[in-house]
Amino acid sequence: MNPLELKIPPVALGLIVALLMWLTSLAAPVFGFIFPGRLPCSTGLILLGAAISISGVVSFRRARTTVNPTTPAAASTLVVSGIYNFTRNPMYLGFLMALLGWGVFLSNALALGLIPGFVIFMNRFQIRPEERALASRFGHDFSAYKTRVRRWV
Repeated sequence: MNPLELKIPPVALGLIVALLMWLTSLAAPVFGFIFPGRLPCSTGLILLGAAISISGVVSFRRARTTVNPTTPAAASTLVVSGIYNFTRNPMYLGFLMALLGWGVFLSNALALGLIPGFVIFMNRFQIRPEERALASRFGHDFSAYKTRVRRWV
C-alpha cells in the first residue's frame, strides 16, 4: 500500500485542484480563451456534477453504508442500483464534472490541463485501493459488478 492511498479525501482533492486551477489562470492569463456561453455552460456542468455526486451519496445513505472514502473496507453493502447502474464512482464523476465547469468558467487552457491530474490521482490513490477493499469484502459480487459497470462512465 502506498502512503498516499486513501489519505486525501476526494472532496479536499477536488477543492485543492480547483484552487490550483484558479491560481494557474491568474498566473498564466496568456492561456485564457473566449468561451461563448461561458456562464450557462459552466453553471450547467457544476450543477450536473453536484446532482451526480449527491445521487451517489443518497444511494449510499439508503443502503445504510459508509460514505467515508478513506475507509472503504467499512462498507456494509455493495451499492449497485440507482446511479451506480451507470458509473461505479458517481461522487468522483460529479467532482470531475464540477471541475470541468470551473475550468470552463475560468476559460484558461492551462487551468483545464490540471483536470487530467485529478483523474490520474483519483484512479491511482483512491479508486484502486477502494476496489481492492471492495473485492476483498464482496468477492464475486463486486467482480460481477465491475464487469457490468464502468469506473467513470
